[in-house]
Amino acid sequence: MRRRIYFFVLFALIITGCAETKYVPDGEYLLDRADLRCDEPARYISLTDMRPLIRQKGNSRWFSAYKLPLKTYSLSGRDTTKWINRLLRSMGEEPELYDSMLTLQSLQSLQTQMQNLGYLRGSADVAVKKKGKKLRTLYTLHPGIPYFLRSVNYDIQDTAIARLLDQIDPARRVLQKGMVFNADNLDSERSRITQYLVNRGYYRFNKDFITYRADSIEGANQIDLTLVLHPYQDAKTSARPHEIYTIGHINYLSGDPDNSIIPLREKVMKRNTFLTEGGIYSARDLRNTYNHFGRLGIVRYTSINFHEHENEPVLDCDINLSMNKSSTISVQPEGTNTSGDLGAALTVTFQNRNLFHGSETFSIDLRGAYEAIRGLEDYGSGNFIEYSIGSRLSFPRFIAPFLSSSFRRRINATSELAANYDLQNRPEFHRRVFSVGWKYKWNDQRRQDRYTVDLLDLNYIYMPWISETFENEYLNNSSSRNSILRYNYENLFIMRTGVGYSYSNNRWAIKANVETAGNLLSLLTHTLSFHKNEEGQYTFLNIAYAQYARGTFDFTRNIDLSFNNQLVFHVGFGIAYPYGNSTILPFEKRFFSGGANSVRGWSVRSLGPGKFVGKDGRIDFINQTGDMKLDLNMEYRAKLFWKFSGALFIDAGNIWTLRDYEDQPGGKFEFSEFFNQIAASYGLGIRMNFDFFIVRFDMGMKAVNPAYEDQTGHFPLLHPKFSRDFAFHFAVGLPF
Repeated sequence: MRRRIYFFVLFALIITGCAETKYVPDGEYLLDRADLRCDEPARYISLTDMRPLIRQKGNSRWFSAYKLPLKTYSLSGRDTTKWINRLLRSMGEEPELYDSMLTLQSLQSLQTQMQNLGYLRGSADVAVKKKGKKLRTLYTLHPGIPYFLRSVNYDIQDTAIARLLDQIDPARRVLQKGMVFNADNLDSERSRITQYLVNRGYYRFNKDFITYRADSIEGANQIDLTLVLHPYQDAKTSARPHEIYTIGHINYLSGDPDNSIIPLREKVMKRNTFLTEGGIYSARDLRNTYNHFGRLGIVRYTSINFHEHENEPVLDCDINLSMNKSSTISVQPEGTNTSGDLGAALTVTFQNRNLFHGSETFSIDLRGAYEAIRGLEDYGSGNFIEYSIGSRLSFPRFIAPFLSSSFRRRINATSELAANYDLQNRPEFHRRVFSVGWKYKWNDQRRQDRYTVDLLDLNYIYMPWISETFENEYLNNSSSRNSILRYNYENLFIMRTGVGYSYSNNRWAIKANVETAGNLLSLLTHTLSFHKNEEGQYTFLNIAYAQYARGTFDFTRNIDLSFNNQLVFHVGFGIAYPYGNSTILPFEKRFFSGGANSVRGWSVRSLGPGKFVGKDGRIDFINQTGDMKLDLNMEYRAKLFWKFSGALFIDAGNIWTLRDYEDQPGGKFEFSEFFNQIAASYGLGIRMNFDFFIVRFDMGMKAVNPAYEDQTGHFPLLHPKFSRDFAFHFAVGLPF
């Protein structure tokens, strides 16, 4: 152990002491840092947005402080024939040498951007500070006063277009009197008019036909602006009005040189084509046609070409479709580790992307798993065995009545039918789960919103055998009988419906889901005279049905601090309540806390509910679940070097029950105890980005532990104990 410590200390000293300027030639300088400031307040200037205009920023820093990539590069020797030197250089980052030409270009870019933001007399300078073979630059902005629009006028030199634009509400114009003279706004107005016209037949119109005249007012920071829309003119013709183009013939052609037959029904191709013969040309319809063909699983590539008639504004359209293979088979091996029990699994998937020649996707999954189970006394020597078969049929459209054709065409929708049978054999019990469901998924083409509707989802859980030892110790023993445990080892029928919504862009993401179960069966209870079982629950086909409501909400916010540094905030909340025919939630619908995507100072399913303390590791996976969950996460992410990134994180949260269960003392949610039962942890993580997936290692330490009431145990941040407070997590993908 001491040798390892000495090794890491020695390695750290070598890294720290390695000269950053080792590979800086004489007469040149290492750019240590490039800073940016503004010498006066400027309302319309953001230094965060201006920084990317600086061409040279220096070598990247580990968590914005330590140049680990550069130091790794400096560890290499000069002999590049040695593999170790080549490896260190590929993992590291060569020194960023100061370039005076890039500095001048940066100054020009900063000054140009200030003018684009309305500071027409803005300027910038740079101060250079040298120390040894290192150099720092400080760019200073001198924006002055911004210019504003005193008036906005339109000079439309095409009478037909002028009449068309007059029909638009002036409030929709980007440029308005009194706003700052901003180049982005000028370009946005050009784009708005161009988009409006190309969606109404003006096939040959583009932004170059729109220019501006800007007259400044002497002695004032005001501008009279005129937008000029010019008539059509090219190298072969004189100025003339712009023409409206219509669509002629639409032809569907195979893009595969080896096969001239398109394996799609003509009705399907027409349904996904938004351009219409005899209709006017529209860039929006062209884009929608690309989008709809692009989401068909059987279509690999789409190319649309137009052929203009010589003597009239008519466009013939060729839609070329290249197809994927209709049938594929894939094999996916897995390695499993459940609480130290090792195992393996294999999944074989058959997929047909064009079952009925309408790009319907049909798949069958066959899965087998085996896990060696240790440490179960009096349960024999059985291991975990699982076999499952699942099938899925997906239609690339809404299959539902009472929907208008315009709605169906505007929405990118999928209708999906799925069925699955799962067989699990453990030493303690045998479990069978059969499920079937019908759902819709869609998104609006014009927005980033996504929706899902589980119209009907049926789950039948059947327990054909339970070990006599397990039943006597936990299910029937009056002294240790656990109602939550017993409920989850009984036959159960779940009929649920649900609605989901998600939105995501580069800065923030929202995900919300709501579902209910058992309400339809509850309405039929008295009408069809359902029977009650020994537990007082109504049964459907002699099986008790679950009844509950459940909702979840997640919000994630990403803040880019610099090119290699990011701050991420995450809030997750979930609540579920059993009622009517149920007093306990099904296990699959209960919440748990701890693990790689929750409060990372705890291992998975080991936190809560409330201040509950687990006592029996064999059944705590049931007891440490709840009806309500709260997750609060903050993570600072930084690129380190090569494929490695790092993270510093703080997590907080817990789970609670909404009912007072005898088997979960201290687990019920109480407002008076809420803040005292918030768990907190901190830690660091290492991530390896392999482009297609990210491997993540997170190491967390408990900071506040609600399971203890004494000061020493409740605040492990002040009284850390590694064996008690440390948790290690391995996962694939980012935590949120």
